[in-house]
Amino acid sequence: MFLIASFFFWLSLFIYIPILSPYVEQLGGAYSFVGLVLGSYGLMQFLCRIPIGLVSDMVQRRKPFVTLGMAAAMGSGWLFAITNSLGWALVARALAGVAAATWVVFTVLYASYFRSEDTHRAMGQISLVVVLAQLVGMTVSGSIVDRWGWHAPFWAGGCLAAVGVVLSLSIKEEKQGERSARPQTVQLKDLFSVMKEPLLLKVSVLSVLAHGIMFTTIFGFTPAYVLKAGLDERDLGFLMICFMIPHAIATVFIGKTVVPLFGKWRSLVIAFFGSAVFTFLIPVAGGSFFVYPVQIGSGFFLGLLFPLLLGMSIESVDESQKATAMGTYQAIYAIGMFGGPYLAGIVNELIALPFAFYFAGTLGLIAIGMIAVWKRKERGLNKVVHRGY
Repeated sequence: MFLIASFFFWLSLFIYIPILSPYVEQLGGAYSFVGLVLGSYGLMQFLCRIPIGLVSDMVQRRKPFVTLGMAAAMGSGWLFAITNSLGWALVARALAGVAAATWVVFTVLYASYFRSEDTHRAMGQISLVVVLAQLVGMTVSGSIVDRWGWHAPFWAGGCLAAVGVVLSLSIKEEKQGERSARPQTVQLKDLFSVMKEPLLLKVSVLSVLAHGIMFTTIFGFTPAYVLKAGLDERDLGFLMICFMIPHAIATVFIGKTVVPLFGKWRSLVIAFFGSAVFTFLIPVAGGSFFVYPVQIGSGFFLGLLFPLLLGMSIESVDESQKATAMGTYQAIYAIGMFGGPYLAGIVNELIALPFAFYFAGTLGLIAIGMIAVWKRKERGLNKVVHRGY
């Protein structure tokens, strides 16, 4: 039941993603405002994720926050559907960000159904549900608009979330004391010490850049750009398939092939370089058939990045602080979900729409530069240590 509810939750949030930027533009929003609407989703996650985790730990309850997240997703979809103004579009998207911020509680509650040694299996199951929901939602979105109009995906999202609310009421949560050790979201006593962890900070900064790329492109301005370049709404479904399937496949390659072959840091460089190249190619492809292989490449290389960054974010942290590190990491990378599309929208307005992709591609090159600087400093430090001996 929990996995079904989680599927409806993410399906409700992603069923309108491909048409969101062209919809806000169609309402009369300037590119900078489109970027603000897109970015408000990440901003609310940055502001709400850690407080929600702390309050959930304080009251030792998870289920009410799951239902709250479902209700926020429902409100977001229906607010989009019943209004037709830029201001309400901003409010509705911000509400979706509040909904997504509750996800950290979803994962902790689901993990509580398993023994501690089976946590990885639990996270694998719930991650698969997220990917499937995103794939289904983003695939059908364009066809829904083509057949029933701009507001139809929002109505669908609200209704799907309403089903999620009902399903969430039947989710079981063990009472306090039924388990000797309940999984925690974010522990306040560990928060400041974890934030000083060098590897966590480096990986979080890289994740800000990676999320900036993705939320500027496929979750941001790519649909609006390809529609202007000649594709129609029905083509968006295939475009999303071209991105999402390689994105999912890449998660298998990163652990079994890429990292064992190249190591973690070189793998990050390869993934950021590939992401940058295929992002730069989006304006070149325009509305031609070439846009589909470009999305395949973009989806694959971005798919390499996220699981690797996620694993590295907690690998140097004590077991007792890993939940806190994960919550901190998730809150920090939300900056990229806000800053990427917001700054890209300003760039679009000052210059032209294709420059959003040049901006996003440059983020990948900046990430490569930062990795090079960090590794050079690390090698220099190692030389000093060896000389000391």
